[in-house]
Amino acid sequence: MPDKQKDGSESLDSGSLAGLKKKSVSVKEALSRFGNHGLKKLIYRSRIKSAERRGDGDSVVKLREKLELVGGVKRHVLIRYIARELFVYFFVCFLFFFVIFFVNQILLLAADILKQRVPIPKVLELIVYCLPAIVAQSAPFATLLGFLMCLGRMVTDNEILILRASGQRYSIILIPVLIMGLLISTFSFVMNDYFLPLGTLRFNRLKTQIVQSDPAVQIEANSIKRMSSTALVIGDAEGSDVDDLVIFDRSSSDGERIIIAGKSTVEKSSTSGLLMDLLMSDPILILLKKNERSTYDIVTADTMRLNMFESSISASGSGVNPQEMTSYDLNKTIRTMVKEKAASARTLNNYRIEYYKKFSIPFGAIFFAILAFPLALVFGKRNGLTLGFIFGIIISVLYWAMTIMGQYFGIRGGYNGFWMVWTPNFVIGIVGILLYFRLKKK
Repeated sequence: MPDKQKDGSESLDSGSLAGLKKKSVSVKEALSRFGNHGLKKLIYRSRIKSAERRGDGDSVVKLREKLELVGGVKRHVLIRYIARELFVYFFVCFLFFFVIFFVNQILLLAADILKQRVPIPKVLELIVYCLPAIVAQSAPFATLLGFLMCLGRMVTDNEILILRASGQRYSIILIPVLIMGLLISTFSFVMNDYFLPLGTLRFNRLKTQIVQSDPAVQIEANSIKRMSSTALVIGDAEGSDVDDLVIFDRSSSDGERIIIAGKSTVEKSSTSGLLMDLLMSDPILILLKKNERSTYDIVTADTMRLNMFESSISASGSGVNPQEMTSYDLNKTIRTMVKEKAASARTLNNYRIEYYKKFSIPFGAIFFAILAFPLALVFGKRNGLTLGFIFGIIISVLYWAMTIMGQYFGIRGGYNGFWMVWTPNFVIGIVGILLYFRLKKK
């Protein structure tokens, strides 16, 4: 007979959990399937504590080996079982988020590229270059949703109760959760740090080639085209002919230029580094000085040719923007900028934000794992699978909003890039730790 505890419940070992039929076996029936090894384990644990107090390390090792041989499922078997369940749910949720982000990317390309009459093969190639970004974004959110659903299901099916009743600690669940979270974070980091910059670099390069082969694809009637330091307000357009074109150019350090032209023609440039030429008829050029906004110069001409460089569509004039760099290259660039004082404080902070993002986004998976473990065990007693899905979606939306707001305040407001990027992860981690302590008190 199993030995009785003070509260009258039966003390059980970690017996054949893998043999339990999910949802069809009651708690009483499941508990009755475990062997009667509680007394032996209790004796071995008592002897181990005595050996530890004496400082007899050899006896501790031997007693622990004998304790492992006492009947029931081995600890590593349980860890492997939980890890396998976590992976299955993670993979399903990963496909869920991948489809969402993939469809969103297609819609963005359809709005931006397909309207510009870009050939379908080129569009498909652009989509392929976007895949690393989609994978890197999907993995952390799939970790949260998948772990919540998996652990919630285990709570509802009383598997967690059986583990606890058999004498297992919460560490038997926490270990595979942390291991899986760390592996997913590492995988996401590789995608975010190597494949994402490579995909972004080739995406921008292909987009530049498309514009160079047919500059008219950049011109859309009755639209505003924003570039790195230039904005084009376009009126009517047909083919390569443009009416009512207004250009706001801030590329000069001396001030701003405003160019107004009634008729313009977009021409393909044969010069390396140039995207296109704009041949303007009867243009008006307004020169605004940076420190003297009350005075300006006006220049008129019969015709004017304006060269549009490749750097005009890049986020940085250097030709390689932070999204196209690995964390090592970006860190090296930031050190050079600080040493040479070659960039403003705002530009430097933007580079640092991109650097911290390369770590905060992928390693958000481990913070999500820390949150999912206690959250599912605290609130998953009834309908754990459904509640896990609902909590996962809500937390994912809130986390995404916090990430976007942090980047916005960092870029626009100039706040410290580290805190703006890492704060959502810290909030998730702190909430997870607090819930874990609440779980331990029960």
